[in-house]
Amino acid sequence: MTILKSTFCALLAALFIVSSGVVQAGEMEDSATAFVQDLEKEAIASLADTSKPRAERVNAFRSLFREKFAVGVIGRWTLGRSWRKATPEEQKEFLMLFEDLMVATYVDRLSSYAGEGLKYTKTVPVDENMSTVHTEIVRPDQADARPISVLWRVGRQGELYKVLDVVVQGASMSLTLQKEFTAIVRNKGSVAGLIEELRKKTVELNQT
Repeated sequence: MTILKSTFCALLAALFIVSSGVVQAGEMEDSATAFVQDLEKEAIASLADTSKPRAERVNAFRSLFREKFAVGVIGRWTLGRSWRKATPEEQKEFLMLFEDLMVATYVDRLSSYAGEGLKYTKTVPVDENMSTVHTEIVRPDQADARPISVLWRVGRQGELYKVLDVVVQGASMSLTLQKEFTAIVRNKGSVAGLIEELRKKTVELNQT
């Protein structure tokens, strides 16, 4: 099963790079920008040291992922209409495997993206509780030096902020995963089939 390697790589690049620039905006915009900047700094501090044991880096990123991303919301959304068809036991296991997949993939590809530059260009409000933070991955040492567009959808509930989606070069992480999971459910004939594929993928990642 292919779990969108190219999309994950681009998302990793956005998470583990050194930032530059500050966006001046209103309260929600400023808070959303600061939230993404803090996420970036914490990721670098926790995970950039590849001399640490893999298990330690996995645990560090799992804590960060749970804290900064709306894991349950994203996971349920990526399962789409199949979420309602799944049993409570399947829903629970799917969310666990979804988290495992995301965490293991991010951690294993971290070292390839440390040191890139992230530029904050603007933050656009969607409504009073949601903003999109526009950033670019700067790659001055690459043959193709054009920046990569990365948008962060940040929502808040009270004082709690969470990443709801990441859009890389116009491709939504959540929407892309939803399409792939939907195709697997269709091919396998059930949510149980998707769960089995995710189990296999998680085992593969944990063995690397």
